[in-house]
Amino acid sequence: MSLITLYILAIIFLATLVRSTFGFGESLIAVPLLTLLIPIEIAVPLSVLISILIAAFIVVQDRKQIHFNSAKWLIIFAALGIPIGLLLLIYANENLTKLVLGILIILYSIYSLTSKGGFRLETDNKFWLFICGFFSGILGGAYGLNGPPLVIYGNLRNWTAKHFRATLQAYFLPASIIGMIGYWYNGLWVSTVTHYFLLSIPVVIPAILLGRYFNHRLKDGTFLKYIYFGLICVGILLLGQSLI
Repeated sequence: MSLITLYILAIIFLATLVRSTFGFGESLIAVPLLTLLIPIEIAVPLSVLISILIAAFIVVQDRKQIHFNSAKWLIIFAALGIPIGLLLLIYANENLTKLVLGILIILYSIYSLTSKGGFRLETDNKFWLFICGFFSGILGGAYGLNGPPLVIYGNLRNWTAKHFRATLQAYFLPASIIGMIGYWYNGLWVSTVTHYFLLSIPVVIPAILLGRYFNHRLKDGTFLKYIYFGLICVGILLLGQSLI
């Protein structure tokens, strides 16, 4: 096994561990690091294929923790936002969009970390499901950043760490499958992607199990703090990209 392959597997292990612990975020680690070693047209489909495996594993393992009604409506409303995200990707000023998005994510995260109490939803709310699902679709279609609006909804519903992690996988599983079908249709699911995916399975499975262990030992308040610190890092990354 070559040194490059070992580096790729190490990146995939780390990205999977983050996804399994917090419920999202692996693409923000995997894609930028993988593209240093392999072409982006290989790295992105590989990341999505691994996302399918992670989501399917967690959905089967922790299906009792999933808020299926929330996931269903988030997926439906996200589907409405994806075409707008694609239009943004094609026509909008990428740097300006990332700058504004990065600032909004940082401000919201700082507000959530510093505020005490705040507005909460006792049950699912179609208006907020639409807002968060729709904007998740837009951001996912444009930049692959489905996560932040989902975090907002999970926070409004006061989901526990276990529910948050599991419910997001019920969202990501169909979304990732649809994305992979698109890559296949456009000829991007090539043999090299499958090769690296099969090699990665022995490191993905232990990373999922280890992430589950960490997730189940996080106190809910601590869990949200980690999530918001992670979002601040995402916002800083977007600001950095907007200035390049």
